[in-house]
Amino acid sequence: MKKKLYAIALFAILLGGCAIVPGQHMDVGALERDDSRVKLVQITPELIGARQNEPAIPPELLDYQPQPYQIGPGDALYITVWDHPELTSPAGSQQQTVANGRLVRPDGTLFYPYVGTVKAAGLTIEQLRQELTRKLSAFVRNPQVDVNVIGYGSHLITLEGAFVKTDPQVLNTVPLTLSQAIGAAAINTEQADLSGLTLIRDGRRYRLDLDAINRGQGADAIYLKPGDKLFLPYNDNKEVYVVGEVMRPSAISFKTTALTLTQVLGRAGGLSPVTANGDAVYVIRGSENLTQTPAEVFHLSARSPASYALADGFKVEPGDVVFVGAAGVTKWNRVLSQLLPLSGFIYNASRVDNNN
Repeated sequence: MKKKLYAIALFAILLGGCAIVPGQHMDVGALERDDSRVKLVQITPELIGARQNEPAIPPELLDYQPQPYQIGPGDALYITVWDHPELTSPAGSQQQTVANGRLVRPDGTLFYPYVGTVKAAGLTIEQLRQELTRKLSAFVRNPQVDVNVIGYGSHLITLEGAFVKTDPQVLNTVPLTLSQAIGAAAINTEQADLSGLTLIRDGRRYRLDLDAINRGQGADAIYLKPGDKLFLPYNDNKEVYVVGEVMRPSAISFKTTALTLTQVLGRAGGLSPVTANGDAVYVIRGSENLTQTPAEVFHLSARSPASYALADGFKVEPGDVVFVGAAGVTKWNRVLSQLLPLSGFIYNASRVDNNN
C-alpha cells in the first residue's frame, strides 16, 4: 500500500507541474516586464511599411558629383607646344608618347623647359594648361599649349572581399560609377553577400544592399571618389535558424536581404499541421550589447493564411532564430507521453501490492 501511495503522489506532482512542458516555449509575459532585456514587437502593416520606406542609398552618396579631374603625384602628363617639337618631344618624335611624358613628382611638382618647376598637383588639366601658357609666353610668342594625362597614378579606389578581381581601379578624367567599378571587378556570385557591400569614404562606412539598390535607382547613381574603398563580404556565416514546430528544422543560408519570413518558413517545409501553434511564430533577433540595446522578439500571429502577407514583407537578418511554438494539445500529448511509462509503473506497483 505504501508503494501505491508513493506512486500516486509522484503522479500528482507531475500532473501538477505539467505547466512546465517538454521542449521549449515562449514566455510572452516575461518579455513584457519592464526589467526584461528583450523587447517584444508585433509584426504589423505599420512595422513593415516603416522598414520598406528606409532609403536604399544614403542621400549624401547621391548628392556627391565628381569634380573636374585634379592632377596628382604619380600622374604622367604629355604636354604639347604646337610648332615646337623640341619642347613637345625632347626624346625625339620617333619615341613612344610615354617616353616624352612628364611625371608629377611625389611633392606634386613637375619640371618643364623654360618654365622650371611648376606646382601641378591639385590643379585641373585646364588650370595647368593656362599656367604653362602664361609662363611660356616670356620665351615663346603666342604659345599654343595642350595637356593630356597619359598615366594615372594618383586617384585610385581599392577593392577587397568576394570580387573576382581586386586590383585597384583608376579614377581618370571620366567619372566612375559604383556600377562600373563592380562590373570591372566582377562579383563572385556563389560566395558574395550581396547585401553587405561596404563603401568606406573619408573615414565613414556606408553599408549598401546591392540587391535593393538594383531594384531602385541602381548602382550607376553613385559616383566614386578618389580614395574610396569597397569591401564585399563573403556569405559563409550568413544563416537563419528555424526551430520548433516546422517540418524541417534547419539552418538556412542566403546572400541577399530579400529573404522574407515566408520564404524561411517555406524552406523549412512550413508549419507542422499537427503540432504547430499558428499564434506562436516568433523571430528572435539578438543585440550586440544587451546592457544598452535590448534584443528583439518579433511576433507573428499565423492563425489565418492572410498573415503570410505580413510575413512576406518581413525581412530576416543573419543570425535570426525563427521559432514556432507547439499547440496546447501537443504540449499535453507530450506530457502524457512522459507519463505513460509512469502509468505502467503504477500498474505494476498495484499488482505487487495486491499480491502481497
